[in-house]
Amino acid sequence: MSVHVVADVHAKVAVLRTMLEQRYVITSELLNTASIPRGKLESIVVAADLTVVENIAALKAISARLARVPKRVFLIDGTGRLSVVQAYALGATHVLSNPVNQKQLLARLADTEAQAVSAVPPESGGSQEAASAGSASIAAMFSAALNGTAVDIAGTRDAGSRIADSVAENGLSDWLSTVRRHHEGTFQHCLLVTGIAVDFGLSLGLSKADVERLSSAAMFHDIGKAKIPLTVLDKPARLDDRERALIETHPVVGYDVLKESPGISPEILDAVRHHHEYLDGSGYPDGLCAAGISDLVRVLTISDIFAALVEHRTYKPTMSRQKAYDILLGMHGKLEKPLLHAFRDVALNR
Repeated sequence: MSVHVVADVHAKVAVLRTMLEQRYVITSELLNTASIPRGKLESIVVAADLTVVENIAALKAISARLARVPKRVFLIDGTGRLSVVQAYALGATHVLSNPVNQKQLLARLADTEAQAVSAVPPESGGSQEAASAGSASIAAMFSAALNGTAVDIAGTRDAGSRIADSVAENGLSDWLSTVRRHHEGTFQHCLLVTGIAVDFGLSLGLSKADVERLSSAAMFHDIGKAKIPLTVLDKPARLDDRERALIETHPVVGYDVLKESPGISPEILDAVRHHHEYLDGSGYPDGLCAAGISDLVRVLTISDIFAALVEHRTYKPTMSRQKAYDILLGMHGKLEKPLLHAFRDVALNR
């Protein structure tokens, strides 16, 4: 397999060549003169300090060519959340922080899930374009939440509508493959939830306005995670009690980020705050019971749990859709049974 390296300084190019050239065919160039060679590239590694304005401008200049490469691993200097968000906004599919070790980088490039999906026919341009638009919108949303600036409500709603159009045209299976192939972490999860919720809404025969409301709720639902440390959010092991408590703050944090935003509807705010509530009152943050949980939230919660179960993580095998659905069926008293039965076709066949 070929790997193209783009770095902001010669020293990074040299280090990456040493790490990779025994395993891959390597080409390289410096970021300030980068053009990305024409032809079929399978993977690209970008090593750059994203706190430098010139580096960001240079990456934006080659963004169209960069987007044509299926796997785009960004190596960023430091672990600041804004740099991670910036990397995804610039087109990264995977983000690692320098100094990166050889084993870590090789594992990312040789990702077994990516190899497994390589036999799947290439996804439609529409699916990838919708996923890219959705990822950029989520990145912008997270950046606004971190900086305390206004969230682009209309832009996020538009990205959700593009995802809805893609799922309606190409189907849920195409969407799942596209997202799992090109995105990771919280961004992957938000995109999966949006596609699953949209398909669920379509299968239920919801009106176009209700499907749009559902896609918007899914896009916004985890905005509170922007303020959760990455060491907790992406921890590859079981969370301890303190970490779990921190994770469980994200619905209220997200609600607080959005509640003063012009153009945000009460239904969306309700979904952001309550998508972890259960019918039996065992959810959080408000311990709502059945009567207090809206239909929109009930649909979103099922979609959210299913997405979390089937998303791809590098540190564990991807769960089958059948097993994920069986887990949902086993959550007795927490989820609405008629909705779960209606979700079966979405979970297993669509």
